[in-house]
Order: sequence, then C-alpha cells, then structure tokens
Amino acid sequence: MTDKPALKLKRLQDMTVKGKRVLIRVDYNVPMKGAKIEDNARIRETLKTLEHVIAEGGKLVLIAHLGRPKGKVEPKYSLKPVAAELSKLLKKPVSFAEDCVGPVAEKAVAALKPGDVLLLENLRFHAEEEANEPAFAKALAKNGDLFIQDAFGALHRAHASTAGVTKHLPGAIGFLVQRELEFLDRVIGNPQRPFLAIIGGAKVSDKLAVLDKLLERVDALLIGGAMAYTFLAAQGINIGKSLLEKDQIDAAKAIIEKAYNKKVECLLPADHLIVSEIKGDAPTKVTQAMSIPPDMIGVDVGPHTIEFFTEHVAKAQTIFWNGPMGIFEMPAFANGSNAVAKAMAEATGKGAVTIVGGGDSLSVLAKTGLASKMSHCSTGGGASLELLEGKALPGLVALAS
Repeated sequence: MTDKPALKLKRLQDMTVKGKRVLIRVDYNVPMKGAKIEDNARIRETLKTLEHVIAEGGKLVLIAHLGRPKGKVEPKYSLKPVAAELSKLLKKPVSFAEDCVGPVAEKAVAALKPGDVLLLENLRFHAEEEANEPAFAKALAKNGDLFIQDAFGALHRAHASTAGVTKHLPGAIGFLVQRELEFLDRVIGNPQRPFLAIIGGAKVSDKLAVLDKLLERVDALLIGGAMAYTFLAAQGINIGKSLLEKDQIDAAKAIIEKAYNKKVECLLPADHLIVSEIKGDAPTKVTQAMSIPPDMIGVDVGPHTIEFFTEHVAKAQTIFWNGPMGIFEMPAFANGSNAVAKAMAEATGKGAVTIVGGGDSLSVLAKTGLASKMSHCSTGGGASLELLEGKALPGLVALAS
C-alpha cells in the first residue's frame, strides 16, 4: 500500500467461520438526526462481509462506535437504531446488547446460533476503547473466537477494537477493507494515466502531507475550497477576508515549487464566487480574476474555474477527489463541488477510475445522487489520506503482526 513492503494480511475468505463466534469490527458511525439514520451507506457497505459469515454458518458479533460520547453512556449515541436498520437491510433479525463487554454482552453472545447476528452497544461508552486499554481489549475478545476487521474508517486509530483485540484472537480483513485497499492501491501503485487529484476543504494544514505525497504520483493537481486562498496568498494574490492560514503560506509556496520542479500541473481557482458575509441568502458576485476585493469573502470557485476543472477531469484516466470546492452545505455555494461530482460521474461512464474519499465529498455525492456513478467511494476519509501519505495504519499493522 505504500513505498514500504506490503503487510501480509489474512482475508475473511481464508478463515473457517462455521460454528465460530466471529467478532467483526464495523464502521457504523452513521449520520443521525435524533434516532433516525440519515444515510445508511456505511451499513450497506458491510453487507457482503456479514452475508458471507451468515452463509458459512458463523455467529456474528458486531462491534462499532457512534459519535463522540467521551467514554460515558449517552443515549443519543446508542447503536440501537442501527440494529433496526441492519435488520431491514439483511432481511433477518438482528439482536442488540446494551453493553459491549461484561455479563450483558456475554449472555447475548452465548445465546447465538449459527447464522445469528448480534450488535453490541457503542464501544465509546467506555473510555478504555480510545485509550486502547489492554484489559478492555481482552474483555472485548471474550466475545469471539475469530476477529474480522471491516471498519476501514477506524483503521488509522490504535484503539482497543482495532489494535488491542488482535493480541487475543486470530484475525483477518473483511471484504469492505479488502475493496478499500484494492482501490487505493490503484491510486498509489499503478494508476492509469493521466492521474488527476482534486483536493479541497478548509485547511492546508490538514492536507499538507497528502499533497506532498501526491506530487510524487500525479500528473495534475487541482486545488479548491478554502485551502486554495492560502495558496493564492502565497503567490501574492489578494484574497479579501477569505479564510487564510498565515502559518501555512511557506508550506503552500513549497508545494507550488515542488509541483513546478516535478512538472506537475498545479491549478488554483481563476475566479471566485464571493459574498460580503457568509449567509445562505447573501447576495453573490463573481470575480473577474484570481484576486478578491478587500471587503469580500470567497465561498466557492467561479464559473471559469468550474469550466477548466471539468475539462481536466474529462481528460484524466484516474481521478482522486478529497474535499469540497466551497461551502457546499449552503446550496448557493455548492456549484463547484456539484460540478466536480458530475464531471467525475461522466468520466466513470467513459472508463476512468474515480475514487472519492472524505466525509464532505461523500456528502456532496449523497446530495447529488451520484455516489453510485463513482468507481469507489472510500468509507474512511482519514484512513485513505493517511494511506496516501505513506503512513502505516495501526489497525492493519496490528493484524499483520
């Protein structure tokens, strides 16, 4: 997955699961509104793994986290609604235990028959989960005979359920993690060319390492979102009252210089959608050039930028997108992000490999209904970026060791 030797990982299909308690770490950290699940994509992505274990006669014990309850029981972060949603998707009963360790969990696990499915309560109701506390990891492991890691979005965290539990059970990666690694390997290892990366979002500091790594691999780099204003400022261009990370100006200059030396086309917005204050109904203007007037704020890329960004997408054979082009949560400022999504969907239809990572980019796809038109939507933005940076993911290292 990186320039380092590949990790040797067992796969679910290499394990015998019949009659065994199969402890599966899944990523069910889904967006909720009250007790209602707003997007069940992360649940759907695990179905192939779950259905395989059911068909092979394993007893499924699922562990997951939801939100940030900070080590305390918070009813609003209960996984109970997820059990109900999973039951609908699997078309079979899914039982639920009110805790993930201890007598409550152990009793529920003991009642399982081959093919049964049980979801345990939120791991993060215990502070020991994020602390990777050894006794908690051991208590979790008591619920299984085998461990399957299928939570790609949690692999970059060394928690009890991703790293600690592997010390007590034989483990393997599930189908979701296998698919994620396969697609990201295409980006890292042997992409079809031209290879284009589109990086957006708010902060240069969040994406600096991945930008640096991508310049070793891509043919062109498109930079949008609020982070683009720091790059423009680094070139002496006025950005008005737009978001600026002053302490990242030198880093932005270094990225531009590296792109030039590597002969990588590095493209920044040539025009902008601007407002005097960030409100969904604020009057908008379009700049005629790269600079933004002193009293105005950039909130999206402009029409000229959308045009040449889309042209570059149409020419590419491998496209990786992470981060929106503007404040997409407000419909008036979502045109740039929506246009990138549409252009990528069209590129997929013409044979390009399109990979999208990061929660905000996936939200754009959910709103535009274009997720199914991509080659691959990564369920873990942080994990995918760290892989692209060349970092080893603790959850994979633990399984391989």
